[in-house]
Amino acid sequence: MMNIMEAEELHGPQTYQKFPVVIVRGSGAEVWDDQNNPYVDCMGGYGVAIVGHCNPEVVAAVKSQAERLITCHSSLYNDARATFLEKLTSCTPKGLDAAFLSNSGAEANEVAIKLAKKFTGKKGLIAMKGGFHGKTAGALSATWSKKYKDPFEPLLPYFKHVEFGNLLELEAAIDADTAGVMLEPIQGEGGIILPPPDYLKGVRELCDRRGILMIADEVQTGLGRTGKLWAVENWGVVPDVLVSAKGLAGGVPIGATIARREVLHSLKKGEQTSTFGGNPLSCAAGTATLDYIIKNDLPGQAVTKGALFLDLLKDVVGRHKTAREARGLGLMLALEMRVDIQNMLLRSIKERVLFTYSGRTVFRLLPPLVITEQQIRRVAEVLDRVLTSEEMKPSG
Repeated sequence: MMNIMEAEELHGPQTYQKFPVVIVRGSGAEVWDDQNNPYVDCMGGYGVAIVGHCNPEVVAAVKSQAERLITCHSSLYNDARATFLEKLTSCTPKGLDAAFLSNSGAEANEVAIKLAKKFTGKKGLIAMKGGFHGKTAGALSATWSKKYKDPFEPLLPYFKHVEFGNLLELEAAIDADTAGVMLEPIQGEGGIILPPPDYLKGVRELCDRRGILMIADEVQTGLGRTGKLWAVENWGVVPDVLVSAKGLAGGVPIGATIARREVLHSLKKGEQTSTFGGNPLSCAAGTATLDYIIKNDLPGQAVTKGALFLDLLKDVVGRHKTAREARGLGLMLALEMRVDIQNMLLRSIKERVLFTYSGRTVFRLLPPLVITEQQIRRVAEVLDRVLTSEEMKPSG
């Protein structure tokens, strides 16, 4: 029998940027490899492990539900689904009181695109330069990066992209056939880019004035990561459609397109369905996840832990000429370098810390919100050592 890495390379796709480590278990903000070495996980499944790996309350909910019922198509009513929908809509911004359940962030964004078109009767959407919404056809049309899009053109027509943070450019792009504006409150894949202070309120006012929908993609920013349960709450904004996924079910696949009821109900029977969407297992995990986030005030924890983490990252920037900037909100953080970070990512793995990245020069940090102060300090120390080692390497 071939080893794990060989098996994945031979039988899996060649579409992932693989790191040379085999992860076999996790708990909280740590994961372990197949040699039983522990790692502090600042990748967090690209933000999925928001309540920690194998959160005990999520695990208990999954076990209990798996023993009762795993699958139940949404053509039948289900107790776990009803409980989750009630819980989810009770903790979203006021007015967002109905949700379509799917299996991923990309799928949830596909639903948002269809909602905008169906509710308004218009064809066009405006998204942001630097934005990321997924890699399925519709979500990819909203995504900015040419490297993801060019091999698969033509994608959906009637998409425009404008500069994130520029209200004048956004207003100029709106025409008579614009159905909505789609954006991340903070751009994740784009490098943890925060909006100008009044930008989201300006987008909300512009959408109201022009009679179009505001779609907030909170797949990465939501569920307490930025210090509020939903990132839009940092700016006092309520979108017409809010998209959630990633950590919403504690690691179990799920997506949710949450909207005003009249918006969601503009989709008629048969116009949007999903075989696995709203399955009891994911819904039970989702209810346990939301309960855990709220009961343990994970948004509040993100504020205090994020402030410490950002201060430590800024200290690292101050000590290293190759570091450009530390930025972020809550526990959605970035360390931008002046140089390519590939070797630093690999060296960090040897130091038992896992990071993800944005582009070639940005460490992206999306740790579980249950990460401890001790683990945060360890991550900062590892970054300091890694940067020192890279700077000491002979040039050329």
